Amino acid sequence: MFAHIFLYRFKCLIRDRQLVFWTLVFPILLGTFFYMAFFNLNNDETFRPIDAAVVNNHAYQHDAQFKSVIEHISKGKKRLFNLKVASTQKEADSWLKTNKIKGYFTNGETLRLTVQESGLEQSIMKRFADQYRTDSSAIKSIAKENPKALQNGLLSDLGKQQNYVKEISGGSAKPNNVLNYFYSLIAMACLYGSFWGMKEVTDIQADVSARAARVNIAPVHKLKAFIAGSMAALLILFSEILVLLAYLHFGLSIDFGPRTGYVVLTALLGSMLGVSFGAFISALVKKGEGLKVAILLVISMVGSFLSGMMFLNMKYIIAQYVPLLSWVNPVNLLTDAFYALYYYDSLHRYTLNMTMMVFFILLFCGGTYLIVRRRKYASL
Repeated sequence: MFAHIFLYRFKCLIRDRQLVFWTLVFPILLGTFFYMAFFNLNNDETFRPIDAAVVNNHAYQHDAQFKSVIEHISKGKKRLFNLKVASTQKEADSWLKTNKIKGYFTNGETLRLTVQESGLEQSIMKRFADQYRTDSSAIKSIAKENPKALQNGLLSDLGKQQNYVKEISGGSAKPNNVLNYFYSLIAMACLYGSFWGMKEVTDIQADVSARAARVNIAPVHKLKAFIAGSMAALLILFSEILVLLAYLHFGLSIDFGPRTGYVVLTALLGSMLGVSFGAFISALVKKGEGLKVAILLVISMVGSFLSGMMFLNMKYIIAQYVPLLSWVNPVNLLTDAFYALYYYDSLHRYTLNMTMMVFFILLFCGGTYLIVRRRKYASL
């Protein structure tokens, strides 16, 4: 009997084109739009040499120290400037007005920087000019007070900067902020699976629909019918999430890390979380289906926003100022679990997220059972 109910509930659910669209087609379309929007985002974040110029005046030609420094940092793949040498200041001004350069240096009694507007590149150029003026002044002072410093190599050591702080990565993978958008998309798709769970509870509430009334008068235990239907809903949702994962990975080249088994396990647990959450809200709210849909949609979208799907920094703002909200947000738990698998070598953070998801699944399933099993009807 259980297999019979499961099969027919599966056929009934899979024919709901509206639910299939929102839980499968819509996430795929949204993932495609994300890919189109963020395709070159990481490339744009990498540093590019700054277009700069220096005026080839008398002071520049006879200042071997400055000439050596600026030419040195304008060579190689990791150069700071794409340096152009202007024959006159008028030529440098012309380049600046036509946006061929971000600014230019003029050597004299002191190094001067001329820019047309403020920005990141101009700030870097100013930092270089300030640093050079400071070092140059220090070198002149030392040379004046101790001429022998030029012979013992003290001045050559002055320009060397030593970094005593070592950055240690939490994992072997490179940080990639773009991935968070796609991971939160998968989490949102799992939470959209709550509509499947809502449909199962709605179809056994006799005071909500005529179909549910017929189910309640059938010689089948209501709890058995609900479990069979929920299993069918879970199978559909889990299959949809797997299709979404396959599309993101093979179609859009989204990296999930080397732990494929854990990724599939996370998708399964996320699907269970979505279905159980929808069933719990549907059992808890006694009003019509429209209100239930609105509640599930608002919670899913707010959870997606707080997990960084629309604004990446929101995830870190919540983690910093309201950390408890990060642990009670199902979308964030799923997003964090996927990112932990990708980035961290250790499974500690991943285990914490999975444990919280299991807790919520048990809470939602237990709450749904207690509500549904006691609901009886005087007449149908």
